[in-house]
Amino acid sequence: MTRVNFYDHVEDALLRFAVIIARHNGKWVFCKHRERSTWEVPGGHREAGEDILDTAKRELYEETGAVDFVIEPVCIYSVIAPDNFDGAESFGKLYVAEIHTFEKELHSEIERIAIMDELPERWTYPEIQPKLLEEAGRRGFLPE
Repeated sequence: MTRVNFYDHVEDALLRFAVIIARHNGKWVFCKHRERSTWEVPGGHREAGEDILDTAKRELYEETGAVDFVIEPVCIYSVIAPDNFDGAESFGKLYVAEIHTFEKELHSEIERIAIMDELPERWTYPEIQPKLLEEAGRRGFLPE
């Protein structure tokens, strides 16, 4: 069973991922990876020596083509899953972003993005991503 926990702070060196809940003109922005048929929020791995905010900005650009946006931190999250990192707790930082402008083409493993009124039914990480959105809403970062 996958567990998702939330924190206000952990040691920076523990942060391995950045995930960004993205919106555009009041709608949700989701990504579809080329090798999957499901939807996900933008995000990804932190590169060596990279500031976690820079990770979030890079991933948002790479996965959505966002070039003009406002981004802010929500909290730290962790995932404990038996099939991930040998069941060890892995940490990431959760952000929200309002995207104002997109590039015309994507330059990553993402096949396409969708701007949706409603949340998707088919999530890439159904045990994790809906909980991240729920926590961001609980903390007042998303519209009700």
